Amino acid sequence: MLLILLLLPSAPPTFSQNNQDSTATITILTELGDIQAVLYLKQAPVTCANFLDYVDWIGERGGTFYRTVTPDNQPDKKVKIEVIQGGFNLDKVDSSDIQPVPLERTSKTGLSHKNGTLSMARDDPDSGSTEFFICIGDQPELDFGGKRNPDGQGFAAFGRVTSGMDIVKKIQESPSEGQVLTPPVRIIKIIRASGF
Repeated sequence: MLLILLLLPSAPPTFSQNNQDSTATITILTELGDIQAVLYLKQAPVTCANFLDYVDWIGERGGTFYRTVTPDNQPDKKVKIEVIQGGFNLDKVDSSDIQPVPLERTSKTGLSHKNGTLSMARDDPDSGSTEFFICIGDQPELDFGGKRNPDGQGFAAFGRVTSGMDIVKKIQESPSEGQVLTPPVRIIKIIRASGF
């Protein structure tokens, strides 16, 4: 009898950083199409290890893109940006297993928030974990010293879309109420294509 096992890691991420490669590639499969991205392992090792650990742990469960930020839906902001934001499916995940990682500032990594940049969402510095966003157009105000976040620390850029910006735009232009996508765009799964 042939026994087939579905291998889903049962342990939370370990945030290992023992990589030799300089990049990894991932695919975000959404209900509107696929987005492929390269992750910069050497420039942003902590953020990339964090993201890839979640890909390995719960990436097969998918998630959602639930937020769209356009020039027209942020009237209270002096500094306007354009992004879509999403996150992993955390159903049945113990919140104590979600550990934030230190903010890798763009002033240290040398990365910046250009069109297609993949970056870690956060509230306070050192609070990023499972939420991420993709830039539409260049967004320098999200870099270290930028004025979008009052603390001026910016966000942790860690990758860039290499294919599927048409899907990113389609998600951004999906129906929404304010910045909330209605309904959210389902991420079927996030998979690792290459890298440690």
